[in-house]
Amino acid sequence: MSERLEDIAAAMVADGKGLLAADESSGTIKKRFDVIGVESTADSRRDYREMMFRAKEAMTRYISGVILYDETIHQKAADGTPLVDIIKATGAIPGIKVDAGAKPLAGYPGDTITEGLDGLRERLADYYKLGARFAKWRAVIDIDVAKGVPSATSIGSNTHALARYAALCQEAGIVPIVEPEVLMDGAHDIGTCYEISKATLTKLYTELYAARVVLEGTILKPNMVLAGKKSGKVSSPEEVAEKTIKLFRETVPAAIGGIAFLSGGQSDEEATANLNAINAIGPHPWKLTFSYGRALQAAPQKAWSGKAANVAAAQAAFAHRAHMNHLAALGKWQPELEQAA
Repeated sequence: MSERLEDIAAAMVADGKGLLAADESSGTIKKRFDVIGVESTADSRRDYREMMFRAKEAMTRYISGVILYDETIHQKAADGTPLVDIIKATGAIPGIKVDAGAKPLAGYPGDTITEGLDGLRERLADYYKLGARFAKWRAVIDIDVAKGVPSATSIGSNTHALARYAALCQEAGIVPIVEPEVLMDGAHDIGTCYEISKATLTKLYTELYAARVVLEGTILKPNMVLAGKKSGKVSSPEEVAEKTIKLFRETVPAAIGGIAFLSGGQSDEEATANLNAINAIGPHPWKLTFSYGRALQAAPQKAWSGKAANVAAAQAAFAHRAHMNHLAALGKWQPELEQAA
């Protein structure tokens, strides 16, 4: 495969393919495993992820790349094969999460800043040697209108950090996924999500230009524009699509390598339906696909439940969700296909 950043980015958003976000921290995956009654150990985490990476139909047909966690990129499968090699054998590209998580932004209650820039140049060089060809950094923008969250300082600090991270990635020969997530947890309406997302993306591209980041060698991982979970309102796929594309046309340069949405707490089917509606009103200047974690993994996790006997059923559940999102990335998904499984 080509090592040019532009070519790697293009492969990450190849027609109908998307990214599997398997980069949950040890704390997050423990919560997921608690739900299915599985103890979270290095081996159980390895077995679970190996199960997905060896799901041949899902990986070869529908997955362009996998975002890994530091532990996972160093791990070997039960038979001694590095997990990175199993991913590569399916034709998917290994990637790595490099941020150190969101911490409170001093002086700004309710706002956070993502840490992890210290030592990043050296870590990226190591990850490159381990096979990573793209990376991910997540900035978190919460919305609480009554408390003035997010502040302009929060948006500025987080987008500046994303730009510094992106420049370091490209220096290392790694495609940066820039992820400015405007959270859907609040009580805000869809219009507020639109305005905060617009302010965030506008500032993000100002910072990326200033950092001399080559846009063709980047992938944007944004939220969709929808009402907050606590608002009591559910945005229809058509409204989500209309507002999300309006937002991108106002803020996102056509030059970027592509867009891979986060699911951000949407249910499996909601994330698929909204992605489909967005692609159905195309054509667009960018490829628009998925970079889902929970929305791809919840069903296979439940089917697996830590038992070797359930591996085939779990892989089938993963293949189904990946197939549904493959169709959505092409604007060809229909609700009836969910029942047909």
